[in-house]
Amino acid sequence: MLTVNKIKQLADYQGRIAELQKQIEKERAKELARLPEKFGYQSAKELIKAIRAASGAGGKRRGQKALRRRKRARITAEMKDKIKSAIQAGKSGTQIARDFGISLPSVYNIKKAFGLVKARKKK
Repeated sequence: MLTVNKIKQLADYQGRIAELQKQIEKERAKELARLPEKFGYQSAKELIKAIRAASGAGGKRRGQKALRRRKRARITAEMKDKIKSAIQAGKSGTQIARDFGISLPSVYNIKKAFGLVKARKKK
């Protein structure tokens, strides 16, 4: 019997909680509707505009600024020769890419073009 009573009591409390939540939502909606008037503004739009101005969000911001893509590097024959000598000197691919301002795949493509890539072992 104790369990049944506790379940009934729990259901009663849950009903009370639901009622309280509804009351809070109604009161919150009323308070929010009164905010512009409370701070001396004619409408919600004016209040929002003032809040944005005060927070430093000047104007409309839709999304983030587009990231600028890096300009594509022009790889000349002279540059390829310098890269070849750097490869033969034992520099790593990442170091070469950083030094010459090109991508790592470009370094690998140049290595491949000069035949400086070791063939994979077949299984």
